[in-house]
This record gives sequence, structure tokens and C-alpha cells, in this order.
Amino acid sequence: MATILSNTGCSWIVSILTGSASSNQFLGWGTGSGISNKADTTLFSEASTGISMGGESRVQMTRSTCGNDVVQWTATLTANSTKSITNLGNFTGSGSAAPGYMIVKGDLGSGSATLSANDMMQTTIYLQIT
Repeated sequence: MATILSNTGCSWIVSILTGSASSNQFLGWGTGSGISNKADTTLFSEASTGISMGGESRVQMTRSTCGNDVVQWTATLTANSTKSITNLGNFTGSGSAAPGYMIVKGDLGSGSATLSANDMMQTTIYLQIT
């Protein structure tokens, strides 16, 4: 499994520190294949959740800190149909109308999580600054 802090995520951190960016974050999931790379700006085949938040498909994440150098984001997504989830990411925007920047992206390596309609996936993303 590859989990990366994207180049746009690095820029977002600087923007947060300088007070020029929103601190809202949203979780999205994808069904495509690939290996996460710092240059990525999107998920592999971002999938819908079936949740209508102003027409968007990502859900808002809860952010907390774990010590002095770790940020933790958590959210739960619900499948609107059968899906094989292969990658996840958190974003500054809620979806297609407001995509924002991808902060952290992780792929499930050679595996996937197969979900049926109404299955829920709780996700926690940790970012440690070392």
C-alpha cells in the first residue's frame, strides 16, 4: 500500500499555516487501479457515495491531533451500490463542483475492499510531520 502526502497537500499545509486556506476536509474513494504518486491530484476513478451534499459525493471529515506531529482525519462513507474500493483520499473540496486540492492519498496495493449497497467504510488517515 502506498500512502502519500501530495504536492498539492504540501502547498495546502503552507496555506493553512499562513492563514490563507480553508481548514475543511472531505473524504473520497476510488475504484480504479494505480500506484499513488506525490504528483497525483485525483483519485483513481473517483466513485460516488450516493450522498447528495449539494450534488457532491465526498463526505466531511473530522480532524484531530495525536501528539505534536500527527494530524488524524476520520470519516465514514456509505456505498450506494456494489463497489470495489481501491484508493482513498482527503480533499479541501467536496467534489466535482468544488474539487479543491488532494491532501493525502492512499491505495490498497494489490487488494480492494468490496462493498455492497449500504455497506459503510470507516476511514482514518494519519499524517505525521517528521
